[in-house]
Amino acid sequence: MKHLTLFCDGSSLGNPGAGGYCAILKYKDKEKIVKGGDKFTTNNKMELLAAIEGLSALKEPCNVTIVSDSSYVVKGINQWLQNWIKKDFKNVKNTDLWKRYITVSLPHTVKAVWVRGHNGHAENEQCDKIARDEAQKYKEDQCIH
Repeated sequence: MKHLTLFCDGSSLGNPGAGGYCAILKYKDKEKIVKGGDKFTTNNKMELLAAIEGLSALKEPCNVTIVSDSSYVVKGINQWLQNWIKKDFKNVKNTDLWKRYITVSLPHTVKAVWVRGHNGHAENEQCDKIARDEAQKYKEDQCIH
């Protein structure tokens, strides 16, 4: 099984507000960027959606290390998810997204690693910029309509 790294970040201009996400998939010397957003969302939703959309872009089962500055995503994946499943997601926010995460992560072996945001980590900084740019596009779209 291939081992790759999925760097991801989300952004929300206002919380809630216009939001964007970015995932950068790296395998050896190859890189793929997945990005998008929503006109009205939260930061946590965009952080989680970045991981979901990054995993969704994979074409075969892989060993994936998710690198995120979101403790919500990292702890959700590594610590909280099994208990949430046991209690059928009672009182858990973003249940629809966590269930999507479970579905897209099933073929893979996933481990999440937290990095401090805005701390000079090249891929995290790149994801942050792309996610903010995506959020800005959605915010500007609202102004036009």
